Formats: sequence, structure tokens, C-alpha cells
Amino acid sequence: MSEITIRRAGPADAPVLSVLAARTFSDTFAHLYDPADLAAFLEDAYNVAAMTADLADPAKALWLVEAAGEAVGYAQCGPCELPHAEVTSSCRELKRFYLLEAFQNGGLGGRLFAQTMAWMEEGEPRDLWIGVWSENHGAQRFYGRAGFEKIGEYGFRVGATTDREFILRRSADRFSNK
Repeated sequence: MSEITIRRAGPADAPVLSVLAARTFSDTFAHLYDPADLAAFLEDAYNVAAMTADLADPAKALWLVEAAGEAVGYAQCGPCELPHAEVTSSCRELKRFYLLEAFQNGGLGGRLFAQTMAWMEEGEPRDLWIGVWSENHGAQRFYGRAGFEKIGEYGFRVGATTDREFILRRSADRFSNK
């Protein structure tokens, strides 16, 4: 396998992240949605302007995974926006975490996850949150090994479809890095 790099993404990466985000979401979830609904969701969620805004937001952080100079994965963290009564302004959320299929199950996800967790744990102890599709059992096991526990559910809407999502939390008082 070619040399892999994981680096913080910058403003110039917005076009690449836009394409990669749409591709990885589609690769993972396209089978669940009406094609028109999926296309509208991708254009809204992952357009270049949205990625540029996320990259410019000092409360958010994005990482880009590259193999031989080609983007093969990314992660995004920021303030928690999950619909749960215990979310506070100090909470952080792993919002997006994707690798192209050819780069999964080889340890790269663990490396990327370690970098995102280090950023989310910076500063004061805080609860960390993740929303994950209810049928993504592999991701649930992965996050469970990192100390995340299911504490709620919500509906994630793409067009006419509402997916059942689990809300996972890693409590600051149980897993503080301090």
C-alpha cells in the first residue's frame, strides 16, 4: 500500500473534501434513499461552500487522509449538535468519519480516530458524542471499544426517508484524559 498521510485540512481542501464527502456518503448509504432525495441531500450537505464554511469555523476541525496524494478519507469534529437533553455547549461531536472501502479494516480508521479524539479531548474534560446509523454494527462496536455508550436515538432525514440513528456518548467523568 502507498504511503498514507493524515493531516488537518485547510481552506484549499474544500473542493476535494466536497467530492470525497459526497462519494463516501453515497458509497455507504445510497442504497437507502431515493436517488433524487440523495442528490439533493449531497448538494446541500457537501457542497464546496458548506465545506469552506466548516473549514473556516474555528470551533470545528477536519482531517484529510491521503494515499499517494489522493484523498481516501476524512473526519470532522465540532460542537455537539445531537438532539439530546444532556448536550451542553462544552460537548464535542465526531460528526463525520469516512474512509473509502479499499482503505477500511487495515488500522487506518484507528489512526484517524486517535487524531480526532485527541482534538476533541483538548482542554477541559468534556462529554464526547457520536451519532451512528442503527444498522452500522461495525461502527457501533468500534466506538464501544473506545468507551462510547448508547444513550439515545433520533431520526436522520434524507428526503422522504428518516433513518434511525443512535446517540453515543463517552462521559467526561468516566474517560477524562486528565
